[in-house]
Amino acid sequence: MMPPRPLRPTRLAQGSGLRRALLPLLVASALAAPAQAADLLTIANDALQNNAELASERSRTGSVEAGRDVQRGDLLPQVSASGELAHARTYERQESDQQFAGADASASDDSVNSVGLSLEATQALYDAIDSREVEQAEREIDQQLYQLAATEQQVLIDVATAYFEILRAHEVLEARRAQERAIGRQLEQAREQFEVGLIAITEVEEAQASFDQSRAVRIAAESDLQVSFEALERLTGQRYDSIDALGDELPIQPPSPADRDHWVELAMENNPLVLASQAGVEVARSSVDIARAQRLPTVNAFANYQFGDNDADEVSGHDSSSQVGVGVNLPLYTGGRTSASIRQNTYLLESSQYDFEAQRRDTIQQVRSRYTQVSNDVSTVEARAQAIVSNQSALDATRAGYEVGTRNIVDVLNAEQNLYDAVADHASARYDYVINLLTLRQQAGTLDEEAVAEVNAWLDGGSVGFSLPEESRYDGALDIGERPTPEG
Repeated sequence: MMPPRPLRPTRLAQGSGLRRALLPLLVASALAAPAQAADLLTIANDALQNNAELASERSRTGSVEAGRDVQRGDLLPQVSASGELAHARTYERQESDQQFAGADASASDDSVNSVGLSLEATQALYDAIDSREVEQAEREIDQQLYQLAATEQQVLIDVATAYFEILRAHEVLEARRAQERAIGRQLEQAREQFEVGLIAITEVEEAQASFDQSRAVRIAAESDLQVSFEALERLTGQRYDSIDALGDELPIQPPSPADRDHWVELAMENNPLVLASQAGVEVARSSVDIARAQRLPTVNAFANYQFGDNDADEVSGHDSSSQVGVGVNLPLYTGGRTSASIRQNTYLLESSQYDFEAQRRDTIQQVRSRYTQVSNDVSTVEARAQAIVSNQSALDATRAGYEVGTRNIVDVLNAEQNLYDAVADHASARYDYVINLLTLRQQAGTLDEEAVAEVNAWLDGGSVGFSLPEESRYDGALDIGERPTPEG
């Protein structure tokens, strides 16, 4: 997402006096304007830019790419220079033995300054170890790029899951608030009827217990909504006051194409975790090649030059020498280290192959499970919607029985509870469908910003935030109706 461009000053704001006059109005207008709700695509882009785990993986990718250049440097010319500047002082004093007493003692003091310079250049002509280490570094880059792609897809699915968990929590909270209000009205009317002797105290206590339970459920739903917003904040590093809601006309359709094996084939070709694991096998294979290369000779071309000079007495001029040649090194016996290294890395290669197979099996199982879940979600959403209709009819019938005295208040409260549960379950089923569909795309390796944009088009522009309205669209449908009257 590009950073927002700075606003350009208008002509009216160019006059200093008029600008001072308009400033309070502009500030007040900005404060009064409601904040625009963020949609899924915007939040996903925020996460791709600001998610800490993804940023860490990108830095790790840069490190792995730099590692290739480190290994490649061993195959390029190596030039080094060294020099020294030294001062040496020699002091000597000699005295004769006793038999030569009377002879003079002799002493000498000599100081010498010297300078030396050495230049050396080498070039690998044949080095199988360094060459194969460069090949391994290339394969490590491939593996890391697949891992980066997997992290990006994981961020997208985490953001989408957190986003729709907020919407799920909101719809459940809406239903629970409506439930609490409806049962609260039922409790008030039960108290009024008890005061005039129409019902027993038992029914009032039943209504009170049901109200207390609905209040506890509503408080838990409010907590779930707030926690869901905070989970989204952790993924993006930004706070959102409100987000766009999912439209009622959500297209609930089976996965397309409707072929489970097709999705498995997509996963085997595109799932970044599978591809990263496969690349890991090649990295391990390179380690075996490096270990075997330790038995091969190395051939290097070299050239060096040395220069030396000092100011010793009776010495003038300088010394210099140069050398050019080719060196060959062939390891004959390393104490069994090379053979052991080959065995060690062969076992690691075998382990990586099993890891690859385990990842393939896990991915296949995940794709099949998600495909089945999405397919079942289509039927579940339809069944949950029908359950609302059925429970509404059951509530209407229970109300009618309550009004004529054939059903008691407990029956009404239970029917209301069943209806609100059906409403909440239907909302959850819709979001299960969306999340499972996106997870299926992730397992198939096709989850990207385009896939997120397709789901983003299902949002209808309504907003969901912390401050939810007290009134609910369920209030009218879930009204408990008239109270029974005593028979005359």
